[in-house]
Amino acid sequence: MGANGPWAVGFAKLLRDRAAMVALVVLVLMVAACVAAPLYARDIAKTDPFASNLDGSIMLGGQATDIMQSSATGFGVTPIGPTWRAQYALGADDQGRDVAARLLYGGRNSLLIASGATLICLALAALTGIVAGFMGGVVDSVIARALDVLWAFPVYLLAISLSAVLISHGLQIGPVTINANSLLIPITIIGVVYVPYVARPIRGQVLSLARSDFVLAARCLGVPQWRILWRDVLPNVTTTLIVFAPLMMALNMLTEAALSFLSIGVQPPAASWGTIILDGEGLLYTRPAVAIAPGIAIMITVVALNFLGDGVREAFDPRAKLRQTGS
Repeated sequence: MGANGPWAVGFAKLLRDRAAMVALVVLVLMVAACVAAPLYARDIAKTDPFASNLDGSIMLGGQATDIMQSSATGFGVTPIGPTWRAQYALGADDQGRDVAARLLYGGRNSLLIASGATLICLALAALTGIVAGFMGGVVDSVIARALDVLWAFPVYLLAISLSAVLISHGLQIGPVTINANSLLIPITIIGVVYVPYVARPIRGQVLSLARSDFVLAARCLGVPQWRILWRDVLPNVTTTLIVFAPLMMALNMLTEAALSFLSIGVQPPAASWGTIILDGEGLLYTRPAVAIAPGIAIMITVVALNFLGDGVREAFDPRAKLRQTGS
């Protein structure tokens, strides 16, 4: 079997997994809908999802209908509910903004943050895990203890603490300054806090590979270290990273939603599914769709990512294959 044989077998097995393929289709449709957010807002809803529209009105049934309507109690106003039409399909929030348009725009940021944080997490975890496991000795001890320190902090407490500080002051790395409202802040924070959860398994795998017969034989033959890493260690680690990717993206999306709901994630005027849930908190009894819609979007995306992650694990994780053989 050629060098690409195991990969070809894994992808073929993944393609035969119906649940994983359905999940992949759902994710592709979700991403496509969020990417098309500007087109939807401009050409279909014909609204600005970031501009307050307290005095606006739309045509419903041939009649002009105020977006902010008098409350049934006679005190204050209540946003218009779902119209199930092109404009305000899911109703309006407390600022008179189109919830459907904001949902798609918010999805763009939520998916971007989850994807970016996953890439950062996997890259840092692979680097630290490979260096620690392959170098061994003092280097391994120092990196392992650093990972243990990060591991000791509850992940949400660490993320909240870092967010509270960086959202207030921004981040400066040498000559580079990242503003407090930049999406790079939550991407970096979420990516870093989950590094120990991936780096520790990678380190253990590399430690096992470093003691394997084929690596020891290559060292005895004088094969350069970089060549051993490139040809023998990295392909095995890459498979593990692929298995981790969808599961970490699901975790990162939930973490972003939690931080944004606490007002220490995505900052206005930008939106995410977490910030839209926060916007709808005060409307749960009158216009629940404002908070329920992004919650359903998060649930669908996370469930799809978990189904896809299960399929990827069964296709590429050797331990899963051993479990199937023994069962």
